[in-house]
Amino acid sequence: MTDAVRYETRGPAAWITLNRPEKLNALNKPVLEGLHAALDRAVADDEVKVVVVTGAGRAFSAGYDLADEAAGAYGAAHEWHHVLGVDIDATMRLWALPKPTIAAVRGYCLAGGCELAMACDMIVSGESGRFGEPEIRYGSGPVTLLMPFVLGQKKTNELLFTGDMIDAAAAERAGLVNRVVADDEVDAEVEALVRKIAPTPLPVLRLTKIALVRAFEAMGLREAVNTNLDLSSMLNAADTPEQREFMEITKGQGLKAALAWRDNRYGEVLGGAAS
Repeated sequence: MTDAVRYETRGPAAWITLNRPEKLNALNKPVLEGLHAALDRAVADDEVKVVVVTGAGRAFSAGYDLADEAAGAYGAAHEWHHVLGVDIDATMRLWALPKPTIAAVRGYCLAGGCELAMACDMIVSGESGRFGEPEIRYGSGPVTLLMPFVLGQKKTNELLFTGDMIDAAAAERAGLVNRVVADDEVDAEVEALVRKIAPTPLPVLRLTKIALVRAFEAMGLREAVNTNLDLSSMLNAADTPEQREFMEITKGQGLKAALAWRDNRYGEVLGGAAS
């Protein structure tokens, strides 16, 4: 496991912490590799009944690391298909994990980070939680299309067409978040949920999780995700003037300047998110 992800057990729960606080836990190759390794460890341990995913510092995750993306040589749709497929694999691994999962969120939970949280069975957010998928604002889109199945059509359409970010209270009203508590109470609230789940025998939890996953996949979730991968590959390879400008600013002036340019076009600041 890499230093980019921490793993610890707290009683019957495995706590997996994305550990790039200086980058708002932006997702890159070491983080994804560490996440896979941590999930392997949690699945193999029969003492672990619940898996909790959280972020170090002041954010859950601001999404995929756009500085890394700008440094890449991706251009053609088939190249994007491979890169985005790796991202989707990590999110869908969490989605189908054979144990209940909880996202413990504070601060930014955006783009690919929001997708990781949505892939969890439950989300507990601190009051500082901020959710959204702002990718459209620089010419990209959600990699793993889970939001329609979590929020429904109308709210998903609004968030994905505008790139807006919503606070924790709005996310709870929309059904994205199970409950909102003060930031310093998030761990205690998650641990209370764990205590309610843990007495159930592990085989029963596993079979219940399988049933829930299959119910959503019977509604087309997996097909939607796979189709979106094909379309996202073309979208990212579209090479629009805005995409080129964003990446050129990222390369020449840094990600912060590129995000400022992006947000200025929409008349607001989303707050330094990675993706």
